[in-house]
Amino acid sequence: MLSRSRSLFAGLLLALWALAAIAQQPKNIIVLYADGVAATQWEFGRYSSRALRNADFAVTDVVFNKGSLGILTTHAHEAFATDSAAAGSAMSTGVKTTVGAIGVGPDGKPVRTAVEVARAHGKRIGLVTTAEVYDASPAAFSVHARNRGESGTIVDQYLALEPDVLLGGGADKFTPKHLEAFRAKGYALVRNAQELKAASSARLLGLFSDDAMDYAIDRPADQPSFADMMRASLQALAPNSPQGFFLFIENENPDTAGHRNDAAALMRDLWAFDEALQVALEFQRRSPDTLIIVTGDHETGGLSVTYALKDLTSTSSKNRFYAGDSHLKLLNGISMSFDKALESLGKKPSAEALDKLLAAHFPGFKLDPDLRDSILKNQVLERNFSYPVQNGLGRMVSRQTGVYWGTSGHTTEPVVVGALGPGAERFRGYHDNTDFAKILHALLGQH
Repeated sequence: MLSRSRSLFAGLLLALWALAAIAQQPKNIIVLYADGVAATQWEFGRYSSRALRNADFAVTDVVFNKGSLGILTTHAHEAFATDSAAAGSAMSTGVKTTVGAIGVGPDGKPVRTAVEVARAHGKRIGLVTTAEVYDASPAAFSVHARNRGESGTIVDQYLALEPDVLLGGGADKFTPKHLEAFRAKGYALVRNAQELKAASSARLLGLFSDDAMDYAIDRPADQPSFADMMRASLQALAPNSPQGFFLFIENENPDTAGHRNDAAALMRDLWAFDEALQVALEFQRRSPDTLIIVTGDHETGGLSVTYALKDLTSTSSKNRFYAGDSHLKLLNGISMSFDKALESLGKKPSAEALDKLLAAHFPGFKLDPDLRDSILKNQVLERNFSYPVQNGLGRMVSRQTGVYWGTSGHTTEPVVVGALGPGAERFRGYHDNTDFAKILHALLGQH
């Protein structure tokens, strides 16, 4: 009798645990993905938002503070420093792969992506990015390619996959046949902010640039903001979705800004990311069965806000300045990204054109002779800096603000994952990035 009672008690416990697991299964999952962002960038976004906008920063103040907080490693199958394809694939499939690979293992064979798991469980799908829609991160979370450069193949796979929402740049790889095929499948094709706002279709294909979309600092009026794309995605996905939806929404601009060592562009896109998160949080208040996940794939640029010498005349502490609010105000006066500056200067900039551009768009900054020389000669600063003009401008800003960069590439700094909503606690702790996928797949319904 005692043995039977114990058996019944054990069975009851298992049933209760199963019910608890079901209760923590979210209906909707929104992954807000900041490419190139780790803890250093999040703190830069938080501090600058309060200092310059007198505004809270929802990433840190809401998701990280009130939700669950974890850390993810980033290394690839064969390399300590990863790329977005390998990192995204690990976070989507749960399998480490080689640099440049999309949704495949190191042997090149396809492995199940997060979107495929979500689709198998009846969820509607959204893929949104400020990059080209066929870029590494959205592709890694949905389809398969041995090389991230196979953009035509990726677009073909999107057509077969039929995500309900597909928004970003990259119109250059969509042929008239592609567009007609999407229309035939019930997609509304939108090309600017006004059309996106007016769209009422349950299926959206939005292509807002031939290549990547602009940084927030440069964004033209006809291009939707990151918050606009979040809002439109939720409006399209949420209705008529009895099994819920899975939305992957990426701001890729922080990664590009990190490569260019462009602190002003980074700061504005961190704010843009936060504004989109606030839209998601408002949706979650109305739909509490929604899990919001905020994360990045790797760190870009080796960002380090620090103290530095005012000049090289003395190493005395009296010749030192500490990065603070006044330096951020100087940064906030910049009105153009470094990429836009390069575009304005042309391939062979003249000293006169450079001086004119600095006066117009970089007020308060002076360009030291060594940096002027490297920019005009188009010479890289070090072996780990690949963008001569942008990295030279970045060093100019660093010397006067204390916002320094260690590289123009990716680093091995672990990234942060914050989650708020049903199942959020599963991300707590120090994990490999493949664990992110395993947790995500389970939350999507795969056991």
